[in-house]
Parts: sequence; structure tokens; C-alpha cells
Amino acid sequence: MSDQPKAFLKTKREKPARRRFLAGAAAAAAGAATLGFPAIVKAQGPISMRWQSTWPAKDIFHEYALDYAKKVNDMTGGDLKIEVLPAGAVVPAFGLLDAVTKGTLDGGHGVLVYHYGKQNALALWGSGPAYGMDANMLLAWHKYGGGRELLTKLYNSIGANVVSFPYGPMPTQPLGWFKKPVTKTEDFKGLKYRTVGISIDVFTGLGAAVNALPGGEIVPAMDRGLLDAAEFNNATSDRILGFPDVSKVCMLQSYHQNAEQFEIMFNKAKYDALPEKIKNIIYYAVEASSADMSWKAVDRYSKDYEEMQTKQGVKFYKTPDAVLQTQLNVYDAAVAKKIPDNPLFKEILDSQKAFAARAVKWDLDTNVSRRMAYNHYFGKPAQAPAKKG
Repeated sequence: MSDQPKAFLKTKREKPARRRFLAGAAAAAAGAATLGFPAIVKAQGPISMRWQSTWPAKDIFHEYALDYAKKVNDMTGGDLKIEVLPAGAVVPAFGLLDAVTKGTLDGGHGVLVYHYGKQNALALWGSGPAYGMDANMLLAWHKYGGGRELLTKLYNSIGANVVSFPYGPMPTQPLGWFKKPVTKTEDFKGLKYRTVGISIDVFTGLGAAVNALPGGEIVPAMDRGLLDAAEFNNATSDRILGFPDVSKVCMLQSYHQNAEQFEIMFNKAKYDALPEKIKNIIYYAVEASSADMSWKAVDRYSKDYEEMQTKQGVKFYKTPDAVLQTQLNVYDAAVAKKIPDNPLFKEILDSQKAFAARAVKWDLDTNVSRRMAYNHYFGKPAQAPAKKG
């Protein structure tokens, strides 16, 4: 008598019968398929994507990236799970486009102007005066005025294997943080200054020595004296990144980045393989996130703007009109130099200009000035000092 447990012997004796049963079941399934009965397919698990933003983990911009991922993860019921890492986790901030194109990352969150070195026309989605359009108008041009098709054409021209969704209109960005107020254009002569995109050409034209750095590197560079002045984006980001610790003077209003927005980017092969239902969720989550981001910005930026003045001793000044006008003149000269060697640059500019000619006119003619109402209810606000240059 064998010393194996009875259960083992029973299993051993039953194997031929089980094999016959399984073989019969397989044959029945094949027959059912032949007769047109639906095959039973094992459900696939959730699709996972690894993303990176171009922002430090503490910045509100990274929070916006997490907000978008959460909306998609929630709306897909977990069928798609996007994980968002901060800048530098996989690649440097300016390396996002290459990483997503190659599939090193499945997607990412940043701004188009960060790809300026690949094709300078990409900076036209946010770097410059945009013919007077604000960021929401620029997004309107992108969706309804031909911008989306031009961006696809632009990415194809440089072999970028991505699907791009611009979203999230940003308020006009400050001229930047300085050691003392800017009163005239000549104050930029020899200034070591940080900016990105076509703004590099603009501030170089104003006489500054420009250095393009990602957000997380700006304040340390100012602290070490490698920069005299810098711009990043908004009251909340600037405060979180530590600008008030290295400067107490911020100049508001500028045309160098009058109308910028964010970019959500997917690796094209990864995106194309998604079910249509998930693609639709991604598309509408972009629009939902765009609205939510703009509302959150109003709340958070205004709080930090107030607290930097009341708690950190920051002085805000309006950029003099003479400097603003010079920016426009220098910008026009800078883009004129790029047009002859870059037909797509001109095509995009022409498209934006045609859209802006009617959209900005409509906006200026239609919307009443908010300053009168503000002054009526809160009293005339103190004017930010702006010495004539």
C-alpha cells in the first residue's frame, strides 16, 4: 500500500477523467464560436501610465498635473491609472518631449515653450503678446481657429511621437523679481535674467544676459548671485518656490508671456492603443481640468498675492508703459528674424493674427471695465508706483 495520502491518490486516479472533460469543454467552446455564440474573454486589468511633470513636487503646477490625473483615474473607474512624478524623477524638466516621444514616459504635464529648442514656433503657444489675446482666447484659437491642426503639423515636422492637449489658461505673468524697481528699458542692460522661449530673444534685445532655467533651479541661482532677476509665472508658484526669500521687488504686467497655457501630452502609440471610451474621457477631462485650474488659480493666486504683501514685505510695482511698448517693438523684430527660415512660424502667426483681429476687438468692445466697479465698491485702490523712464 502506498504511503501517499488518499487525497493524492484520488486526484491521480481522476486525472484522465478531468483531461477528457477539459478536452470536451474546449471542443464545445470552439463549436460555439463556429455557431456564432459569443466567446468568453478574460477581462484585462487596468491600464497603467507613468507620467512626469516639469514642475517641482511642491509647486501648484504639479498639483494641477495631479488634479488632471485624478479626474481621469476617477472617471475611468480605475480602468486607466495615471501616476504623475515630479520634475527630475525620470528626466530633466526640459527633457519631457524626448522622453514621451521615445516611450520612456507614457505622458507628461508641462508647457509648450519648454520645447522651444526643438522648434521655436512651439513658443507661439504662450510666449509673446499673442496679438492682444489673453490665454483663454489663445485656447479658443487652438480649438476653433486652426491651432490644433497646426500643432499636429508642427509636432510631425520634428518627429515628435505625441498627442498634445493644451489647456489651463494662465493669467498674464509678471515681468519678474528684481533687486530694485524697473523704471526704464535701460535698467535691463547687463542684467543676468531668467526666462524661456521667444522671451529669451525679447530680453536679450532689451540688453539682458538671459539664462533659461527650469522652475526649481531659479531661486537657488538667484540666491547664489548667478541671476540678478527672474520671472516664473504667478503669485502662488513664485511664493512656494521662494522668490520672496531672495527678492522683495516684483514687477507686475508684461507682454513676454501674456497668454500661456499648460500642455498634457501622451505618447502617441500608447494613446492610440487606448479604447475609444477612455480616449473620450481623456478629452473631456482636459476641458474639465482647464476650467477647474482657472478657478483654483483665482482663489490661490489672490491669497498669496495678498499674503506676500502683508506677511513677507514684498512690494509690487506696475511695469511702466514705456517698457511694455519697447517689449512689443523688440518682440516684432525678434519674430521677423525667424520667419524667413521657418515657414511654419509664419503660418502660425498669420492664423493667430486673423483670429485675434476679431476676437480681441469683440472682447474690448463688449466687456465692461472691472476697475470702475472695483473702485466703486472698495474705494480707489492705491496705484502701484511706476516711475517714468
